[in-house]
Amino acid sequence: MLVGRGLQAVNVELVSDAYAIAANYLRRSGAIPDTLVTNEHLLEIIIKLLQHGEFNKIRLANKAISKFEALQDSLEFV
Repeated sequence: MLVGRGLQAVNVELVSDAYAIAANYLRRSGAIPDTLVTNEHLLEIIIKLLQHGEFNKIRLANKAISKFEALQDSLEFV
């Protein structure tokens, strides 16, 4: 299943699965609130990783978690 997002077509199932994995971890760790609202920043990270060639949902989720946490850590020092 494909849906256009901007100029790129992304695999919705892959993005959805990777987002669910990453968001679940980040919610449990307290990095994002435990709500049903999509974290747009996390979603952007996942889509950028996908656009750069990562197609394994577990690696996609893990890389997104790492990038999200690194960005959060850098914002804490501002």
